[in-house]
Amino acid sequence: MTDFNPLFNPRAVAVIGASTKGTALPNVFIRRIREFGYQGAIYPIHPTADSIDGLTAYKSLADTPEPVDYAYIAIGAAQIPPLLAGANGRLKFAQVISSGFGEVEEGRELQDALVRAAKEGGARLIGPNCLGLYTPRGKITFAEIGPKEVGPVGVVSQSGGLGTDIIRRGLSRGLKFSGLVTVGNCADVTPSDLLEFYLADDVTKVVGMYIETARDGRRLFEILRSAKASKPVVILKGGRTQQGRAAAASHTGSLAGDERVWLALSRQTGCILVDTLDQFIDTLLVFQALKPQPKHPLKRVTLFGNGGGTSVLATDYYARLGLDVTPFDAKAISELAALNLPPGTSITNPVDCPVGTLQQDDGRVAEKILDIIYGSGKPDALVMHLNLSAFVGRSKPEVLDNLVQAAMRVQEHYPGQAHFVLVLRSDGDPPLEKRKREFRDHAVALGVPVYDEMSNAGHALAALQQYENFLNKRS
Repeated sequence: MTDFNPLFNPRAVAVIGASTKGTALPNVFIRRIREFGYQGAIYPIHPTADSIDGLTAYKSLADTPEPVDYAYIAIGAAQIPPLLAGANGRLKFAQVISSGFGEVEEGRELQDALVRAAKEGGARLIGPNCLGLYTPRGKITFAEIGPKEVGPVGVVSQSGGLGTDIIRRGLSRGLKFSGLVTVGNCADVTPSDLLEFYLADDVTKVVGMYIETARDGRRLFEILRSAKASKPVVILKGGRTQQGRAAAASHTGSLAGDERVWLALSRQTGCILVDTLDQFIDTLLVFQALKPQPKHPLKRVTLFGNGGGTSVLATDYYARLGLDVTPFDAKAISELAALNLPPGTSITNPVDCPVGTLQQDDGRVAEKILDIIYGSGKPDALVMHLNLSAFVGRSKPEVLDNLVQAAMRVQEHYPGQAHFVLVLRSDGDPPLEKRKREFRDHAVALGVPVYDEMSNAGHALAALQQYENFLNKRS
């Protein structure tokens, strides 16, 4: 197995393609890693310049004062093979951003030459035709924004643009990364190589993969099967239809496989297949926040919140996903009835509470309801959903805070009993979105996954259920 630790925590970085004018993409990369807090050495490589962006420049990779762990390369495609061949074993990982290689017919021979040159120079090759590396533990980022906090989510993306989306959207949804590597054409380093690393990496707890092709498909299968689902692996597979395969071929030169193969891979190894970027992020988030309970696989779900129609639609949707939203037994219903909640409140599961009910005792009524749900209803998962728009102008500002805090307190009374998920809905009003972000940040910090809609939460819980069932049957 390749030791990727120097890639994720490089002591020295070379940048090839930066200009003395400071306007090229590699100049942007230098600025970003400085702003991100990178403290190691940065060596611009340039044929004529003495300095770039205030840094001493060197003629070649063989001339730097010390060996380099990671090189970011964005120059003309034909110039790269001789550059790598001359590294003389002083470079560990070369990431080639440039395109014009295997993704186009006329570049395939050049890509073969690129691989040979990297091997001759002693480096592993990442790319070409990708966007870069994001590693908060190493303070390296190709993306404009990204959380600096090191988290448990390790991602490999064959698409650079999608990798950027995963970082940006993941940031807004509360994902924390152990790393993200874009691999483009995968001429040398493949998603399987990085999967193998993430599975052994102590920092990474859940792995996400965007894959258009797996040239080493058998190896990918063997890695996943050997891992025995020790960590959740979430796969967003591009090119699963005939038209999608054609799109993948023009994007990264991929020859994507039949969808049935990937479905079989999921069944036999326990990895989770998802269809959209939103589902990918939603699923990574649920595994980041919640601890799977394979001895008691998720089945029964309780819905609690305001919005009767929302609950009805969610009940249907969850049933199609294999999640069971059935009414409570007589004991739980009797205890909830004893609370004498206002008319319009439904207490059977889903528990539908109009705003007028939820704002009783400034929202603290939720603690009594949730205590009964946990104590007598005993669901495997509880989805608390709040339509924030419905509270505007009808309740004190502290009511929403009290509702969320009540949920947090009740959870503490029943540790590990039920997965808790929060859905915060709004109409997009900017002030409400601001409050929603504040709630989300607070909840995520406490280990609660937060979703925008019931369907997002449903898909995430269904993925968790699939994983728990696989582990349960395996044991």
